[in-house]
Amino acid sequence: MSFCCGASMIGTKGTLKHFHTHIHNVPITFCPVCRRVDVHYLAQQEFDILAEYAHGDGSAEVDFDDYVDRDERALLENCVNHESEEPIDIVRSQIDMSLDLLSFAKAIDDKTWQMELKKRLIVLNSRRNRLLKRQSSV
Repeated sequence: MSFCCGASMIGTKGTLKHFHTHIHNVPITFCPVCRRVDVHYLAQQEFDILAEYAHGDGSAEVDFDDYVDRDERALLENCVNHESEEPIDIVRSQIDMSLDLLSFAKAIDDKTWQMELKKRLIVLNSRRNRLLKRQSSV
């Protein structure tokens, strides 16, 4: 599982820029709280090699899938949530995990972690409320 700032990161594919080259369909994980994006650790080595070659060739755009054959299920199986899920379900899952972590942080009396988790819950709750408002207006 990939974690960022205490939230589990969501698995998907995306476009990343390496110098002047856009690399499409890169397996990535992103944090729903702070919006951090990382290349999936199982694809990092291939990404680095492809990015360097593409940059060296002066390519403006490259498709990761054209050069790297990967089992997508294996890449995303360590992610708790996936972008294909409903956004409200992702946020609810993130809230549940954060509450579980907050309970553990309280049990071990880690005040710093508790404060970080409370801030994260505020962000996630705000996002949940926006999604619920959007759903009710549709």
